[in-house]
Amino acid sequence: MNIALLIITLFLIISIVMGLLAKRGKDMSMEQWAIGGRGFGGVFVFLLLAGETYSVFTLLGTSGLAFNNGAAAFYLLAFTALGTITSYWLLPVIWKYAKENNVVSQSQFFSKKYNSTGLGVFVAIVGVVALIPYITILFKSMGILVAATSYGAISSNVAIWVGMIALLGYVMVSGIHGSAWTSTIKDFLIFFVILFLGIYLPLHYHGSFQGLFQAVSEVKPQALTLPEKGLSVSWFISTVAISSFAYFMWPHVAPTVFASKNAKAFRLNAVLLPIYAIMVLFVYFVGFTAIVQLPGLENGDFALLELSMKSFDPWFVGIIGATGLLATLVPGSMMLMSAATMITTNVIEPLKPGVSDKSKALSAKGFVILLSIVCAFFSMSESSTLATLYLTSFSLITQMAPSLYLSLRKNNGITKYGAGFGMLVGVAIVIYITFTKTTMAMLFPSLPSVIQDLNIGIIALAANILVMFIISSLTKNTSINDRTNGNKSDIKLTS
Repeated sequence: MNIALLIITLFLIISIVMGLLAKRGKDMSMEQWAIGGRGFGGVFVFLLLAGETYSVFTLLGTSGLAFNNGAAAFYLLAFTALGTITSYWLLPVIWKYAKENNVVSQSQFFSKKYNSTGLGVFVAIVGVVALIPYITILFKSMGILVAATSYGAISSNVAIWVGMIALLGYVMVSGIHGSAWTSTIKDFLIFFVILFLGIYLPLHYHGSFQGLFQAVSEVKPQALTLPEKGLSVSWFISTVAISSFAYFMWPHVAPTVFASKNAKAFRLNAVLLPIYAIMVLFVYFVGFTAIVQLPGLENGDFALLELSMKSFDPWFVGIIGATGLLATLVPGSMMLMSAATMITTNVIEPLKPGVSDKSKALSAKGFVILLSIVCAFFSMSESSTLATLYLTSFSLITQMAPSLYLSLRKNNGITKYGAGFGMLVGVAIVIYITFTKTTMAMLFPSLPSVIQDLNIGIIALAANILVMFIISSLTKNTSINDRTNGNKSDIKLTS
């Protein structure tokens, strides 16, 4: 066993032990397993929210974005900072409603808000479908990273299966508590690795950040500006706007929100998370350094790996591999738990009314195993680039945002039919666009490039909102009681 693989294995064992020990003194009921008994303090809430922001995709996909697309990659930094700011107003309201109504999953939130079992089922399906590509990204990235940083001692497929089994070990036993404790070591590692790589590599190869960008301007000058067409300014603004709007729509964010013991943690995190998001900038520096140092590299997803292996001794490469492994386990475990919880609370429970809490917990754990295996198999197949998979998932969960935001108003004028059909139309358009590779330029060939370059997701979101209001106006009289029941505990967004 080489030193790199030894270090990766050591950190894997530490994470498993920490995850298993997190169960001590706790009775793993469904609420305790899924949302920590609503007893997490500000530190754990921050670590989990930050952990979901910085995954193994941050290391590979983000540096790949900078390598492939240059300045256009900064959209990720922009929408992360803007999106986290919305938590100041958004998350305390969601948390209060969830606590008052015993909500444990995102789909259950919609179900109770709109007093509709069917809507809860639909949101659960959309959420799971959106999470599967994202979990696949994590497993695929982990396999690539561990295989490379172990210098071929372990194959990508073996790394995926080992990581998946480790993840299942502590998730099955400790649930969200295992994720929270594992996130403490994971966040320390990823913070250190990102900052070190982002500072050391530019200085090592170019003497300064100014020297880095001067070198990039000589080798690939178009990488430092947004192009006039394609990934232009209008694309950048529209992508940032849509992504910020839907930042907290990921289903795996909901358990972290519901796990908090009070609302104050979210307002503090709203200040800290945008600052923490600046770390993405240092990953970009790695991608830009790779543009100069790895001119023959074809796949940008390998930029950070190739540059690190070129620049460091095996022991430090092992630390990078361990970081990528842990950066898969924490967000991956949260995604799997949230998906399994949604299926259990909004599909299984309505089909079997009165099912015991123990049975619900067993059902959720069973779905965690099933989804893990499915995503592991997908991650071993050929697929699009990591960034493309991520954007497809993001486009799907964005369709939940309009009806969720409007449900937080004191008087919600949206009916369950409007919310459901609006989301259905939006999701259908996203799926069509994804498989046909339709662009705004294809839809509007005669319009100026400022319109053609807009993010195509605007079409799906606009159609969603339009249908939502039209259907709601037509079904308003038939849904008065539903809205009254669903919104009885609402508060103002400014409270």
